Amino acid sequence: MARTKVFNEAEVLDRAMNLFWQKGYHATSAQDLVDGLGISRSSLYDTYGDKHSLFVMALKQYRKERIDPVIQGINSAEDIEAYIRFVFEAVKEDALSESRSWGCFMVNSAVELGTVDSDVAAIANDIMKDTEDIIAKAIEKGQQQGVFTKTHSARSLSRFIFNSLNGLRVTMKFDASKKMFEDIVNVCLASLKA
Repeated sequence: MARTKVFNEAEVLDRAMNLFWQKGYHATSAQDLVDGLGISRSSLYDTYGDKHSLFVMALKQYRKERIDPVIQGINSAEDIEAYIRFVFEAVKEDALSESRSWGCFMVNSAVELGTVDSDVAAIANDIMKDTEDIIAKAIEKGQQQGVFTKTHSARSLSRFIFNSLNGLRVTMKFDASKKMFEDIVNVCLASLKA
């Protein structure tokens, strides 16, 4: 007779995401997972497969919870400049939170595994492409409204903004000075202005 699971798979996946986010892939041992997730080793492997499979699921969960809502928000925003400022402010809020030294799970994962793990590279590349595309679309809308400069293409400006956001996510692991963030956000937004 099959045993029934006595844990919520979605909650355990969220705990795994936070554990991998905090420690990274290589520094998270199987025992860390068992202890941190509160399930047996057999339940871990029966439900999620191996450590790598669990990591990939956690990274996909991160995208669903943290990245996709931002992408969807940009797509439906009426005031593009205000929304781009909101995105920067959200990164700043993360940086000033208790978990600021964790950085961005996607950026951390891409840096740690992107060159050696095709699954992680594919997820990171999809996130990067989708985010860059939606920011470019928003900037193009702002250019058509006369709010943003046409000195550079929407694609070029999108790449600059996306790179700045990722730079903030890396920097926040080491220094979360409020003044530093304000300077970066203000210069980025000024670079978009017509």
